[in-house]
Amino acid sequence: MNAEPRYNDIYYERTTSHSQIIDPIDGHTVALDKIPAPIDWETLFGNTHPVEIEIGCGKGRFLLEASRLFPHVNYIGVERAQKYIKLTQERFTKFMHHFSLDKKSGIFQNVRLAWTDANYFLTRYVPEQSVQVYHIYFPDPWPKVRQQKRRIFRNKDFLTAIDKTLTLDSGKLYVVTDYAAYFSEILEKIAQHTSLQRVVLKTEAYKHIATNFEMKYRSEGRKIYRAVYENH
Repeated sequence: MNAEPRYNDIYYERTTSHSQIIDPIDGHTVALDKIPAPIDWETLFGNTHPVEIEIGCGKGRFLLEASRLFPHVNYIGVERAQKYIKLTQERFTKFMHHFSLDKKSGIFQNVRLAWTDANYFLTRYVPEQSVQVYHIYFPDPWPKVRQQKRRIFRNKDFLTAIDKTLTLDSGKLYVVTDYAAYFSEILEKIAQHTSLQRVVLKTEAYKHIATNFEMKYRSEGRKIYRAVYENH
């Protein structure tokens, strides 16, 4: 049995033909293959603010709260499942309607969604040393033995891409999971395949922003495991 999935052009032709960059406020979409690679963040966002990427943005709770609280940071939410892309767009739309906001307010102009495979996006579209922070919260643990090869942290290309695309000296990776066995594996894989160093931060800007999964798991009394890495 292969310990890792086989990622190649044939695989990506089947799984990424739909790939798009989406503005969650006005719904404007651009096919990812129409955007020159690597992506020019300044062209995409219209500014030179730092870029942070959430891998697997799910229903968009973290992405909405973070982009609202930190308007001078540009956020990309990468999500493979179309249903979660739609739920994230709905979350932003409902927030705007609830507070009677429109696009002229300027809120959430710092957010884009990438509907695509995360490994494909990082290895082919993200420029080297251009990402200030990666957020990976509650990645699918694929608990069945035959499925574990799908775990994203088993993908060496993915880990290498994180290592290469984080900014030097200040780039960070935040990882959170409720799955103890997978957490141990994540720490091991990061140590094996990246130059990132685990750190303890005196203050953590995002610790108070919970994802939907974290809120659910905390209510169930599950233990939450966290790690922060820096690029040195």
